[in-house]
Amino acid sequence: MNTTSTQFDQVIAICRDLYTNKMRDYGCAWRILRMTSFTDQIYIKALRLRGLQENEVRKVDEGEVPEFIGIINYCVMALISLEIGVSTYPDLSNEEATALYDKKVAETKQLMEDKNHDYGEAWRDMRVSSLTDLIIQKLLRVKQIEDNKGKTIVSEGIAANYQDMLNYSVFALIHLDLPNQ
Repeated sequence: MNTTSTQFDQVIAICRDLYTNKMRDYGCAWRILRMTSFTDQIYIKALRLRGLQENEVRKVDEGEVPEFIGIINYCVMALISLEIGVSTYPDLSNEEATALYDKKVAETKQLMEDKNHDYGEAWRDMRVSSLTDLIIQKLLRVKQIEDNKGKTIVSEGIAANYQDMLNYSVFALIHLDLPNQ
């Protein structure tokens, strides 16, 4: 479990670095995205991952790593927007956006540690392709919840699904050995 915690932190450090650099380039333009737009962006990335995993020929010279990093960062941005609401204009300083990023990652890491305790790190025996499929499944669930105007009967809400997708992406990047690249 200590290894997973360390690897989680290593993966997130890479994702956070990209997030903060993009904040320097673009500010927090992502704040104008509605929740459905976050879901659709992540869905596109997940479908591309599935295509990369199934197709022998790649016409764009990018692998799986950037797509999983993108999913992680979009999930964090979505979790931030779920908490503070969607804005019609960029309304966060880089420092505020980074502090919120760190907060959402810490909450999601705690969830990962709790689930890892209960599941005995079963994800370590999973294939990256299965993690991709689980992300797509979670996205389809989120899309259905969004179509239902956020109402669920017995299911966990949207935030829990974003957290699971974030954690599955971290697991995939650990399997792809990102912490050692």
